[in-house]
Amino acid sequence: MRSSGSGKSGGRGNNRGAGNNRDQKQGQGRPRKPRPEERRYDVGPGATKDGPKSGRGGARPSSGKGGGRTAPARSREYETRIEERNRDRYAGRKDVKLPKTFPGAEQEGERLQKVLARAGYGSRRACEELIDQARVEVNGEIVLEQGKRVDPEKDEVKVDGLTVATQSYQFFSLNKPAGVVSTMEDPEGRQCLGDYVTNRETRLFHVGRLDTETEGVILLTNHGELAHRLTHPKYGVKKTYLAHIVGPIPRDLGKRLKDGIQLEDGYARADHFRVVEQTGKNYLVEVTLHEGRKHIVRRMLAEAGFPVDKLVRTAFGPITLGDQKSGWLRRLSNTEVGMLMKEVDL
Repeated sequence: MRSSGSGKSGGRGNNRGAGNNRDQKQGQGRPRKPRPEERRYDVGPGATKDGPKSGRGGARPSSGKGGGRTAPARSREYETRIEERNRDRYAGRKDVKLPKTFPGAEQEGERLQKVLARAGYGSRRACEELIDQARVEVNGEIVLEQGKRVDPEKDEVKVDGLTVATQSYQFFSLNKPAGVVSTMEDPEGRQCLGDYVTNRETRLFHVGRLDTETEGVILLTNHGELAHRLTHPKYGVKKTYLAHIVGPIPRDLGKRLKDGIQLEDGYARADHFRVVEQTGKNYLVEVTLHEGRKHIVRRMLAEAGFPVDKLVRTAFGPITLGDQKSGWLRRLSNTEVGMLMKEVDL
């Protein structure tokens, strides 16, 4: 009596033997097909009869659960021959000109509503409504029809009388904290304005300067002409400061500042002066002037006999500090940008 273990072993042996006999019978009749591991997948002109002669690869991948084979990549030499053949085939052909598919396509420039939308005035539909409301003008003429085309680099576009920055300009207001240097990079490693805009793709630069210990509004932009005009004495853009001084102060201090204070580099005059708050001998005064000389407010008050303990710039032209926190950077609205440009005749 044979054991179960020897029976199973014998079964495996018989199966193996049957497989070998089957291969032998196939070999006696017709030629045996190569097994998958024996097949060759040569491509190109030099392919053998066991592999495909075209450049499309070998056997198709199987869709069964067991997975399949993928065709090997074509050789670099064969790919080069294909590329040269295609290049020669299309070398003499002229460029195909697509037909105009809408009226006015042959005109130059961009549609006005698209330019306004890119400048941040809302969706194209919202910009079309601005045109319908006769609030948009191009080169001094109000636009009354849809579909007008403009050249953003040459045409002057305005909404509600304010110029639109139609190109990819950026405008920011930073509430600069005390201790920050008014440069985009500092070789000494001190904290500077550039630290607040390191993640911007476009290079920005600051408009004017603030003393290291002075806080408040400072503008950052990549619009060179606007920055130049905002700081040029010709346009006289006003800046407003709040200064903390110790009194008592005379009643004619404001008049003296408006009449002019003699400094080592000439007279300096304030456009406006008022006392905002008084607590005992401590005064908070507001000074507005259009000059931009270095330390101008500190030097004027010190020459008048009242050194400044703390100074904050609360406004640069139409851009005010408001409730913007120290160290916060905010993007200017389209209206604010338009007001800045109007201030300097842009």
